[in-house]
Amino acid sequence: MLIRFFIILCCGLLLAKQVPTLSRFASLRSNSVHTHVGPGNNYQIEWRLIRQGLPVEIIAEFDTWRRIRDHQGTEGWVHKSLLSGKRTIIVMGSIQNLYEKPDLQSTVVARMEPGVIATITEVQPNWCKVDIRNDQGRFKGWVSRKDVWGIYANESKI
Repeated sequence: MLIRFFIILCCGLLLAKQVPTLSRFASLRSNSVHTHVGPGNNYQIEWRLIRQGLPVEIIAEFDTWRRIRDHQGTEGWVHKSLLSGKRTIIVMGSIQNLYEKPDLQSTVVARMEPGVIATITEVQPNWCKVDIRNDQGRFKGWVSRKDVWGIYANESKI
């Protein structure tokens, strides 16, 4: 009887740790992040993500491991130390305008190609204020939320 209780207790604790948490966005802390097929270094490496700051969605947790999904739908497990709480977006689709104000009639500050990564600094219902730093300089402005990936439609603060 005691053994049965112990087995049930252990299974319950194991299952409790595998319960997915609420999905949320994070970004890659490093330029080289291996994703594994399972939550641990002993699992096979499936992908290597090579863009520091790339936004990823955390879709599950197990101990210190996070199951992530990128903007292309690729999924894998990474150690939590390889993720940052810094919120970023990636430009999707076609070239997008970066506006001075959250208004399509305002001045265009820059044009962003698909794949550009920017740090989110503020959100409004239909817009994200972002900061882009690259070899062309630093640009700040507003982009339509529908043209980027890395923020939920109903998210009101970051």
